[in-house]
Amino acid sequence: MNTPSATASTVLPALQPPMDKLIAALAAPVRWGILGELSAGEPLMVKELAERLNCTPTLISKHMAVLRRMGLVQVGRAGVYFIPPHFVRSTAERHVDFGHCLLRLPGATPPAPA
Repeated sequence: MNTPSATASTVLPALQPPMDKLIAALAAPVRWGILGELSAGEPLMVKELAERLNCTPTLISKHMAVLRRMGLVQVGRAGVYFIPPHFVRSTAERHVDFGHCLLRLPGATPPAPA
């Protein structure tokens, strides 16, 4: 009998980005850094992301456009960016679930021993 694993996706299929476009969107290290910073659950502005990632705001804005088009991030009031709540599995562990894959992003706290 197959039972769902603890890592089975909770993202509805209709909300999952297409696999090929997801892979393309995740192909740049800067975008991994952006997702890593946002995975803590704190909405951030482009300037704040640029400072944290040691990049220019222009570069961050270009990468944010890619992530926004894919629906991997959203922009809120006052120009802050965040990962949509339906993708956030755990802010404490910085786990983001895009349906096809579960990302355990840099800065994540290691799981507690069983």
